[in-house]
Amino acid sequence: MRSNRFITEEAYEAARARPLTTQDAPRRAQYRDADFFVEEARRRALGMFGEDINAGGYYMRTTLDPSLQSAARDALMQGLEDYDRRHGWRGAWGNVDIAEGWQDEASEQSAPPERREWRAAVVESVGDGVRIRTAQDDQTGTLLSADVAWARAGAGLEVGDLIFVEPAEGGQFALKQVPAVNGALVAMEPQSGRVLAMVGGYSYALSSFNRATQAERQPGSAFKPIVYAAALEGDFTPSSIVLDAPISFPGGAGGRPWTPENYSRQYYGPQTLRRGLELSRNVMTVRLAQAVGMDEVVQLAEDMGAGDDMEPNLSLSLGAGETTPYRLTAAYAAFANGGRRVEPYLIELVQDRNGRTIYRADDRACRTCGRGFDGGASPRLTPRGEQVIDAITAYQISSMLEGVIQRGTGVRARGLGPWVAGKTGTTNEYRSAWFVGYTTDIVVGVFIGFDDNRSLGSGEAGAATAVPVFINFMTEALKERPARPFVRPRNAIFRTVNGIEEAFRPGTERRVEPTPEPQTWEGPQAYTDVLRREAEAQRQAQQQQQASPQPAEPAPAPQREPAEDLSGLY
Repeated sequence: MRSNRFITEEAYEAARARPLTTQDAPRRAQYRDADFFVEEARRRALGMFGEDINAGGYYMRTTLDPSLQSAARDALMQGLEDYDRRHGWRGAWGNVDIAEGWQDEASEQSAPPERREWRAAVVESVGDGVRIRTAQDDQTGTLLSADVAWARAGAGLEVGDLIFVEPAEGGQFALKQVPAVNGALVAMEPQSGRVLAMVGGYSYALSSFNRATQAERQPGSAFKPIVYAAALEGDFTPSSIVLDAPISFPGGAGGRPWTPENYSRQYYGPQTLRRGLELSRNVMTVRLAQAVGMDEVVQLAEDMGAGDDMEPNLSLSLGAGETTPYRLTAAYAAFANGGRRVEPYLIELVQDRNGRTIYRADDRACRTCGRGFDGGASPRLTPRGEQVIDAITAYQISSMLEGVIQRGTGVRARGLGPWVAGKTGTTNEYRSAWFVGYTTDIVVGVFIGFDDNRSLGSGEAGAATAVPVFINFMTEALKERPARPFVRPRNAIFRTVNGIEEAFRPGTERRVEPTPEPQTWEGPQAYTDVLRREAEAQRQAQQQQQASPQPAEPAPAPQREPAEDLSGLY
């Protein structure tokens, strides 16, 4: 760096004087925010190399981004705690007699190691306030009044209750509770498939089950972009019209017809594809899937990597199939990278004890990558992955999903700025909440749900539960990877429709037919021809007047609140 004048002589001398610190091997404690990631990488390495990976002296380089991993863990844990707080205080995790030795009983259950500020404590008194004493350092204080009100609105507090607290301002303590709900967050690069961050649950110490890769759950409306992509691959465009009106099919539960409904239980008539996806209209999606054909939808979903052996039922168009957050997030990568399916991976490089590379995730051939810099152009590598959808289709979906955030069900994330796209998802009875969002450089999937698949509660849709987690994570991620405009395909035709610039495949764009000009007559004309034309024009005017009766004074339309479309329900 000094030879090429990238640093000054003073910086060079300061760097040389700095002591060189080495370590024999990485310590797992350095990856305490990445337990789920590290364990998944270890499991995959075992699958590739067998038990020798633990004793063979291998060097393994992963795709982990430590700063994004910490942001992912913090965002998911905070989101789960926020949900848990909305649903009330469930009660203390134990109760003791406040006598000598109560600390030993309190220490039998420790706080999640990810929450390093939490302390086990006992309730000493409950009156106008609640006084507590910590078990580890014997500190005393009172709970925040807001937390006391929260606890009393729930299961309440009694003397001797064992609880978790966190130091707050003014010598007080905040009441804490380990959430019963769980979830996952995975972030990856859409161009390469490199997994940058992965969190498979609230706390690895409490449960090592990785919900990012092992939990098969219904994605709900987060599956809809694949349906719309299948339509756009055919004869549909973002401005195509689909009817949003009641529809029924035979073969429902108990022999009754299956009648899909919108989240609002209302219908809105003819709508464009863009509007249907932005507001997650269920009935429009079913009609669209019926027109496209479920075989086409299933084939595209499997080609994009969203699932395997899916049943071509219309209910699948509303997300009734099962997939993992890991796979669905990877499928969305095709929308961000121009239509290519990339295989996500956690292990970048593996070398044996002699430094010989025995595995490299990027196996593309490059004959000139090893040459020195000679001032010429850098080597050109072919993009990774197989083309599964047209680049124009990928751009159309990205534009429509950007609309989801700007004016649709994901509007809560609009503060992240432009060029951020995503889709909410909620399953029947609010059992799972999803949000998958992306920019050109990062795609993020968020899932929240109970392990036993019970309901999250009324109103806990993807927009209310999963979107805040996405916002918290992307706020940090965009500092390192600012959002950029989605790449416009070279051969796309752009037209403005309803004030929005839409992309069209050549030949599918809207055309304005020229209005025929009225015929004019020049030169001498026969008197009888003039009379005949005037009579015909008068007769046509009378017919139009008779066919269009004078409208009566219209009655004022009843006022009603607009429907609140938070997310697709199914």
